[in-house]
Amino acid sequence: MKTILLVEDDADIVELIQLFLKNEGYQVVHVDDGAEVIGKVHAVHPDLIIMDIMLPNVDGLACTQEIRKSFNVPIIMLTARVEQTDKLTGLETGADDYLCKPFDIQELLLRIKALLRRTEGQVHYQSWVIDEDKLTVAFNGNVLDFTVGEHRLFTLMYNSPNRVFSREQIIELIYADFRDITDRAIDSHIKNLRKKLKQNSIEPAHIQSVYGAGYRFNQTPVNKPNE
Repeated sequence: MKTILLVEDDADIVELIQLFLKNEGYQVVHVDDGAEVIGKVHAVHPDLIIMDIMLPNVDGLACTQEIRKSFNVPIIMLTARVEQTDKLTGLETGADDYLCKPFDIQELLLRIKALLRRTEGQVHYQSWVIDEDKLTVAFNGNVLDFTVGEHRLFTLMYNSPNRVFSREQIIELIYADFRDITDRAIDSHIKNLRKKLKQNSIEPAHIQSVYGAGYRFNQTPVNKPNE
């Protein structure tokens, strides 16, 4: 079953597209906030994205540009803007197709099918697989030997790539049941995560330090001294 990520904040349009595509046999995952798009792409690995331009917090153009830094997943852009320059801007940022509102739902389906046929077997994601039920993280089929605490920390950062988490936020979000956890313990977990990534021939700079702020996961790391 193909998975489609629907990025749209209009509830009526969401209901229409979800119902129609589910009846056509697609799995539909919905996001209504631009700030959540990149994390959802990492988590879901969709076969195609339907992207509205006008979104809360981060617009669809910026989301598309960020997606294109790492992924070649096909993107259909939806917008109420009808000017030719707007269409060209959408395509220049990395969208594969462009549909103006209001649109015919059958036309959207035909465009989805055409794009999926054209990109069959060509969509690639970095080979991370996270199983939150089994508490495992695998890269290229190799399961990494993470402790429960390391798994929680890695998953938190991986699901929100490029977001900086302070030590205090990390403790609050995933270590609330460890009352004696300290900043030094967080630093130790980070050190161990990098060590285990390196042992598995994975670039340890995926996990980056941000001076005076905390840590973040970078899908396309640049190694730096003392990272």
